[in-house]
Amino acid sequence: MKALVTGGGGFLGRSIMRKLLARGDTVRVLGRRPYPDLAALGVETVRADLQEAAAVQSACLGMDAVFHVAARAGYWGSWASYYGPNVIGTENVLHGCRKAGVRKLIYTSTPSVVSARGNLEHVDERVPYGEKFECPYPATKAQAEQLVLKANGTDGLLTVSLRPHLIFGPGDPHLLPRIIERGQHGQLIQVGNGANKVDVVYVENAADAHLLAADRLGQAPIDGQAYFISQGAPVVLWAWINTILERLGLPRIRRKMSYRTARTVGAVLEIAYTVLPLRGEPRMTRFLADQLATSHYFDISKARRALGYEPRISTDEGLEITLKSFAGCRTRAT
Repeated sequence: MKALVTGGGGFLGRSIMRKLLARGDTVRVLGRRPYPDLAALGVETVRADLQEAAAVQSACLGMDAVFHVAARAGYWGSWASYYGPNVIGTENVLHGCRKAGVRKLIYTSTPSVVSARGNLEHVDERVPYGEKFECPYPATKAQAEQLVLKANGTDGLLTVSLRPHLIFGPGDPHLLPRIIERGQHGQLIQVGNGANKVDVVYVENAADAHLLAADRLGQAPIDGQAYFISQGAPVVLWAWINTILERLGLPRIRRKMSYRTARTVGAVLEIAYTVLPLRGEPRMTRFLADQLATSHYFDISKARRALGYEPRISTDEGLEITLKSFAGCRTRAT
């Protein structure tokens, strides 16, 4: 199989790329930066932005499958800064696939497309998209996913969307490094009562799901559908974070903030960062408060049944591997 991986130089994209190479597939990577280490592995690299329609179409030429992993993620920023890469970029990928005669498109989405205030406990893919998003990221990802699924069956293109949640593992540039950094400086604050459960997924398991979806497209009736991807059992978020801190020799979280207070603080900071010339991003937003204080975990029975997905690496094993990769982190109690 000849496959294009958008965002192939990123965290999940690299894992997908390595698995494709390991089984003998030909891989092309599209990204905004040069990746000489990937070229050394025999990967063709295309330096382009997703919003460059002609470049995206050119990258799709000759491909059997496209793994559209690239996106702008986060909890703060202007609408335009998310809409461009996430929606326009996806439109360009879809157009490129159809023009180039690509047969399969595997889209990396997020469970946040169904985000809503309150708990989402063991819900499946029948739960509707969110109606009112408080952050451009889930809103634009929801738009993009709907474009992908609507495009299924057009010009011979089969599409599928995967929704991995809180991906962790070696090479993680965001989730654990941010926890560790703030833990080192005593800046972590528990939001809510600490009992909320969330799904996580080890990066290798998430990559497995993408390859399974690619292989099943055209062979099984999975096209035009979305699938939640996780470890299959949620973690208690704040207990899991404290476990990570303890394993790294850092103190447990002692400070707490109620969910209601966090929402209020988030709303105030959102206004401040919108009207004042403040740099960076607010430490709290309403969307972030929801993510930190409510339960959101999902039933992956559909992925198990239709894709044959099963998380091969357990959460404990994945965390062990991940923490070993962070062994060089300088930890200190504060």
